[in-house]
Amino acid sequence: MRLALTALGEGPPVLFLHGLFGQGRNFATIARPLAARARVLLPDLRNHGASPHARGMAYRDMVADLAETLDAEGVGNAAVIGHSMGGKVAMVLALQDPARVSRLLVSDIAPRAYAGTLARHAEAMRALPLSPGLTRAAADAALAGAVPDAGVRAFLLHSLRFDTTPPSWRVGLDAIIAGMADILAFPDATAPCDVPALFVSGERSDYITPEDRPRIRALFPRARFATVKGAGHWVHADQPEAFRAIVEAFLPR
Repeated sequence: MRLALTALGEGPPVLFLHGLFGQGRNFATIARPLAARARVLLPDLRNHGASPHARGMAYRDMVADLAETLDAEGVGNAAVIGHSMGGKVAMVLALQDPARVSRLLVSDIAPRAYAGTLARHAEAMRALPLSPGLTRAAADAALAGAVPDAGVRAFLLHSLRFDTTPPSWRVGLDAIIAGMADILAFPDATAPCDVPALFVSGERSDYITPEDRPRIRALFPRARFATVKGAGHWVHADQPEAFRAIVEAFLPR
C-alpha cells in the first residue's frame, strides 16, 4: 500500500520511521530543523495515523509499503532513522534491500524478538468505550488500570481522535492485535548489511542490552553505539536536543 506521508525541505532524503502506536509527526520536532538541508520524509506506517488499515503487520509487508511509497516519491536511496518498531522496519529494509539505505540509525531496539506489555496496551485501547462526549481525562482514567504509567497513557492517547463523533482511534487496533506476534518478532536475515549504522539507546531503557551487541554486529558489521543520558525508550521525546544532535552528526554534510 502507499502510505500517508509528510515531506519537508529539499536535499538528500532522510526517512523517519515511528514506533508502535505512533505516527510520522512524532518526529516533527527533530525533523523540522533538518529540513533546511535535507528532504525529510515522515510516513505513517500501515494501521497508524492517516495510512490505510489492513490486516498483516509482518515486517516484509511494512517494508513493501515503504518501497511502494518511496518509489511513488521518486526516492531511490535515503538515510533511514527508525524508533522501536520503526527501527525494526528500518533494519529489515536495510537487510532486504541495502541499495535503498545510505545509512541507518536505529533508536532503542535490537534485531530480536521481544516479550512485553504491548498486547495488553492494545487490548485496553480496543476495550475503551468510545462514546459521544468522551473526554481525554475520562479516557486516561479508563486506561489507568491496564496502563499504569501516565507517560505511556499520554502517548497512546495521541492516537485517539476527539474531533469525530464518537471519538475514534487513528490506529487499526484489530490488525495490530492480530499481528502482535509479528511485531514482537524479528525475521531471519540471510546476509549482513554493510551500510554505516548507529544504534542509539536510552540510558534508562533495557531494550538494547550488552548481550544484543554481537547479534547487531553480525548483521551490521559497521555498527556503532551511542547512549543518551536521561532518556528512556522514547529517546527522541525524552531528550530531543541530544537526539537531534546525534542525528545531525550522523547524517552526511
